[in-house]
Amino acid sequence: MRCCRFAIDMEIQLTTTAITDPADPRLADYRSLTELQLRSRLEPERGLFIAEGELVIRRALTAGYRLRSLLLDAQRVAQLADVIDSADDQVAVYVADRSVVEPLTGFHVHRGILAAFHRRPPPPATQLLAVAQRVLVAEDVNNHTNLGIMFRSAAALGMDAVLLSPSCVDPLYRRCVRVSMGEVFAVPYARLEPWPDGLRELQSAGFSLIALTPSTDAVDVRAIPERARRRPALLVGAEGPGLSAAALRASEYRARIRMHHGVDSLNVGVAAAIACYEFGRC
Repeated sequence: MRCCRFAIDMEIQLTTTAITDPADPRLADYRSLTELQLRSRLEPERGLFIAEGELVIRRALTAGYRLRSLLLDAQRVAQLADVIDSADDQVAVYVADRSVVEPLTGFHVHRGILAAFHRRPPPPATQLLAVAQRVLVAEDVNNHTNLGIMFRSAAALGMDAVLLSPSCVDPLYRRCVRVSMGEVFAVPYARLEPWPDGLRELQSAGFSLIALTPSTDAVDVRAIPERARRRPALLVGAEGPGLSAAALRASEYRARIRMHHGVDSLNVGVAAAIACYEFGRC
């Protein structure tokens, strides 16, 4: 092991470990980050997730996630000097150039900053429902980009929590975290199980279930009555199939976003953002 000491502003001395071999076993957490099936299995098993970029890493730290290690381009060490300096002694800081990182991760890390964090168990849905006023509920959302957009929208537009059906993708997968700009750490989330019977918990907690659907028998989203806006639970489904028949049956209202020019529907992330705005401004 070769250690390097970087002088930051001539005051702070930071100890890092230089890595020259992509096969170095100490970088196992960062290996093959683009292999979705592999990572989706390994990361929860190892109790970790990967964050990319300074902003996302800082938001994870602010949210209380515990840092496991950092993998940095040498030119980026100064950007995280305060993070490195305040990190626990058990946090490893690896420094490598692009010729090492790209074969290791499987993609060009253009920000030159990656971090591994320890996961923590999400709270039970009942705990979130006891304090939330507005929630976004996702059924079978299997695209990490769409889920990331939904978390960012939920954070920005007034949702208090996000509830996920058991088949939704992992919100802490790297792409979802990056697309959300780290807002996945700002909005509490939980798995709602069993599905769809778990939707009854929302009704018992006093929420009005509002299903977002392009169906012609749905009412305009702006026409949902005031009483349903007091504690709305907005249901969205996967891109393409939309909400299941069971989820639609469980809903008190079916709402649609008015379309023009013959467009039949919107991307689920965009639709969720519009609905969050509509009900978050109440």
